[in-house]
Amino acid sequence: MRIIRDYHFVEPQDRGATVAVGNFDGVHQGHQSVIDMARAARPDAPLGVLTFEPHPRQFFAPHAPSFRLMSREARASRLEKLGVEKLYELNFNAALSGLSPHDFAKIVIADGLGLQHVIVGADFCFGKDRAGTVQDLQQFGAEMGFGVTIAPLIAQSEKTISSTAIRQALSDARPADAAAMLGHWHRIEGPVIGGEQRGRELGYPTANMSIDGLHPPAFGVYAVLVDVLDGPHTGQYHGVASMGVRPMFGENKPNLETFIFDFTGDLYGTQLSVGLVAHLRGEEKFDGLDALITQMDADSLQARSILAAL
Repeated sequence: MRIIRDYHFVEPQDRGATVAVGNFDGVHQGHQSVIDMARAARPDAPLGVLTFEPHPRQFFAPHAPSFRLMSREARASRLEKLGVEKLYELNFNAALSGLSPHDFAKIVIADGLGLQHVIVGADFCFGKDRAGTVQDLQQFGAEMGFGVTIAPLIAQSEKTISSTAIRQALSDARPADAAAMLGHWHRIEGPVIGGEQRGRELGYPTANMSIDGLHPPAFGVYAVLVDVLDGPHTGQYHGVASMGVRPMFGENKPNLETFIFDFTGDLYGTQLSVGLVAHLRGEEKFDGLDALITQMDADSLQARSILAAL
C-alpha cells in the first residue's frame, strides 16, 4: 500500500483512484462497507482511502481528552489488510481546514489527487466550518468530472455503528460489543517499552505499552489475543493484560501491561498488537503481594479458559 500525504505533489501512478473518504478511526464495519462500495464502484481503478492526520477533532481541540481508537500506524495496517492500495493520508492543517467546500472539491479531489470516484457516508461534511454536504459534493463532482456515491449509515440492533458508540462500549467494559461493531477485536498497537519490572519479580513478566493519545478502555484486567508483529518471536499468542494505573504501586501513568502465556524471550522494542477479548475485573488495590499474586493466578486461569473457547 502506498501512502500519499501531500495533494500538491502526486505521482501520476497515484492518480485516478476510487476512494472512500472519512477519518476511519477504528476501521469499523461502517467504514468497511464504504470501502467495499469503493471497490465495487470502479473495479478497474485502484482502491484508495482519503483520510486526514491529525484527526480534525484533534487539530481543533488539541488539549481535549484522548479519543482515538487507533494510531495512524494501526489504521494504515488495518486498511492494508482490507486491500486498500492507496492511502491518501493528508496533512490536516490550517490551510486545508480553511478551504471552502468548492475549493476542497476542486483543489484536493479533482486537481490535486485526480480522483475518479469518491464514496462518502450519508453524514459526511467537508470544507471550512464543515459547510459542505453530500449533495454539494455530488454537484461538484458533476461539474469537475469525478463520480460520487453516498453510502447509507450502518445500523446494528437499531443503533448506528459509529466510533462514538465503540468508545462507549470500551468505556463500559464491553469489549465484545465493541468487537461486534468493529468487525474485529479492538487492539492496542505499538512498541514494547521499558517498565519497572515488578511483574518479573512477581512471576508475571509483562510487555508494557503506552496508550498515550488513545481513548482509554475501562481499566482492569482483560483476556487478550497478542500478535507479535516483528522480530524473532513473530506470531500469535494468548495472554492476560492489565489496563490502567496499577493502584497497588502508587500514582502511575495509564498503560497496558500484558503477560503472554507460555512465552519466554525479550520483546523490548518489538511491535505488539493486543486484542481485548473479555474484561475480567476492574483494577483493585490488594492487602499485599501474596493476595495480588493469588488473584493474578485466578485471572490467568479465567483468561486461558475464555481464549481456549474462541
